[in-house]
Amino acid sequence: MTQAKQIAIRATYMRGGTSKGVFFTPEDLPESARNDNTARDRLMMRVIGSPDAYGKQIDGMGAATSSTSKVVIVSKSNREDSDVDYLFGAVDIEKPVVDWSGNCGNLTSAVGPFAIARGLVDAPRNGIAVVRIWQANIKKRIIAHVAMQDGEVVETGDFELDGVTFPAAEIKIEFLDPGADEDSEGGAMFPTGNRVDTLDVPGVGVVEVTLINAGNPSIFIDAATVGLGGTEMQGTVNGNAELLAKLEAIRAHATVAMGLTATAQEASEKRPHTPKIAFVSPPASYMASNGKAVAASDLDLVARIMSMGKLHHAMTGTGAVAIAVASAIPGTVVSRLMEGKLSEGVRFGHPSGSLRVGAEAVEQGGEWSVTKAIMSRSARRLMDGSVFVPANF
Repeated sequence: MTQAKQIAIRATYMRGGTSKGVFFTPEDLPESARNDNTARDRLMMRVIGSPDAYGKQIDGMGAATSSTSKVVIVSKSNREDSDVDYLFGAVDIEKPVVDWSGNCGNLTSAVGPFAIARGLVDAPRNGIAVVRIWQANIKKRIIAHVAMQDGEVVETGDFELDGVTFPAAEIKIEFLDPGADEDSEGGAMFPTGNRVDTLDVPGVGVVEVTLINAGNPSIFIDAATVGLGGTEMQGTVNGNAELLAKLEAIRAHATVAMGLTATAQEASEKRPHTPKIAFVSPPASYMASNGKAVAASDLDLVARIMSMGKLHHAMTGTGAVAIAVASAIPGTVVSRLMEGKLSEGVRFGHPSGSLRVGAEAVEQGGEWSVTKAIMSRSARRLMDGSVFVPANF
């Protein structure tokens, strides 16, 4: 019996923020995967090692978490206002699904360095390279500020990011007009027109939610809604099957309310990546996952976010954007925890520590818009070379 040979595909494995992913340019992909989305998805799943009924992704580059089961395709942009197009795919660990519905805010920080290293954009020999990114999933513009030295991206440094073990070089990210508009998927920033909606979710009951399109489509609930204090860690949440089912039921029904799927079943089966659901609570002290004390006095609120059905180990980048936007606008589930202290920035606690993110909000005629969300991350190349997959992937 003739066995299929393996083929080598150019790839770069990168950490961006608190996530990791395999990065490609379109030219890296085999011809069959460049214009056929079905073949592209098969390839991406094989690279990552999905679907894996064992849930380990041993036979691929994934690491069996939602933060590490990710792929990115970066290309030169034809848009006058952008340098590169950035397409993100969340690969389901156990199911044959690649969800291209949303952005990964953490891996956004790696797009600029990757584009520079692969020669997709020009950069100064020294100083700061400004990389204009078109986020193709959500059709939004992002600006990355990347430090350069002697013609190379500065990757090491002393910027510390909770959720990442080692310090690295700071990369400042600006998410421009992160709130959706009428032409975006799901409609306006508040797709139902309300800052708080009440959903009657089967098996859960009546739930107050804020449904918002910012960074990614997002859902916010008060932690007390599902019997939580808000400072729970991964082990507590991810080991509670009943709680996970409740959170997914809320997420799925909210997805329908946002106009993103026709049924809750469709949301669970075909759209696991977005919208994400987060639960928030007032400031509280707790111990981060690395043993560091997080003090309530240093926080404006506490937040936890679900990613691909599990509690995220830190905070998604787009979740941070959504928190910043929702905290800056009165009357949301998030901003009412701020006790009237609306500002251009919010510091919130997450399982790995805390994070500050800013948003520039403007009110005009009783309507709010957010022109920019700003945060700092870091990124680093982990491997550059070839990833191998069977030729008949």
